[in-house]
Amino acid sequence: MQVMQETSLLKVSNLRKYFSPGGGIGDYLIRSQRKFIRAVDDVSFEIPEGSTFGLVGESGCGKTTTSKVILGLYKPTSGSVVFDGNNVHAKLAGSVKRQIHHDIQAVFQDPAGSLDPRMRIGNIIEEPMVIHGIESPEARKNVANDMLEAVGLTHEHFYRYPHELSGGQQQRVAIARALTLRPKLVILDEPVSALDMSVRAQVLNLLKDLQAEFKLTYLFVAHDLSVVRYMCDSVGVMYLGKIVEYSKTQELFDNPLHPYTKALLDAVPIPDPINLRLRTPLSGNIPSSVNLPSGCRFRTRCPKVMEVCSKIEPGLEASVNGDHFVACHLYPS
Repeated sequence: MQVMQETSLLKVSNLRKYFSPGGGIGDYLIRSQRKFIRAVDDVSFEIPEGSTFGLVGESGCGKTTTSKVILGLYKPTSGSVVFDGNNVHAKLAGSVKRQIHHDIQAVFQDPAGSLDPRMRIGNIIEEPMVIHGIESPEARKNVANDMLEAVGLTHEHFYRYPHELSGGQQQRVAIARALTLRPKLVILDEPVSALDMSVRAQVLNLLKDLQAEFKLTYLFVAHDLSVVRYMCDSVGVMYLGKIVEYSKTQELFDNPLHPYTKALLDAVPIPDPINLRLRTPLSGNIPSSVNLPSGCRFRTRCPKVMEVCSKIEPGLEASVNGDHFVACHLYPS
């Protein structure tokens, strides 16, 4: 798959991450006689510097596992993650490895769960600087206060504990902590899904403002397509460990090609009781990641399944134009 030609800060190539059903989350050799959970299975994409790339799909499709491999929390079974010219999982000099950990930060789905309840907000924001040995205690405090102000909080929040803040305020603290080291790439894993609807727009607008101010690159993991449409420059749609469609965001919403993408878009509610939409609901359940269907993985639920779908797995090929890719036999290359 040949993707966009801009300068890429992150390049994920043929990434695979398999788990053993009975052996925890270690790395295992791929052997034909054994069964594996194929959480991520040959995923490739690039994120140009300063842009936002969205990974979308149902729960269990491999979005979060992909982000954890990029963060270095999981080692890939195969494939590569190249960040700013360095392979994240290669044997690198300690200073290079430390710089990668400095330049990639994350904001997680549950703000309360990602903040230590025993620490004051100021100490939480200062912690990345302490770990990396940056600045003096007084300088760290000044940076923490500056970051509180940047995310819309005040100096008064510095001495509070997480339980004294609302969910939206807790997520602002998590964002402030992620930006303290001035990273290049921030992985946003469902950053607003745990928040009230009234707060989501505020946090999304904050993320956009911070991206412009600090020249950030985002990997945005989500299942809410309305949020993805607002936030992302390009989108990859995942199903059972694979990207089945990949394009610029506007192109994806204006001209969805894969039946799964169309089903996801059909499921987005329209805030207008008069404007009714004809929907084609998917049948059946998501297959097991251990016993995957032959051929196309979506064929057991696809309303347009053909005989070839059970025999040959479609590759991600360019369709319509050079920037729109789809893995479906309806669009032969």
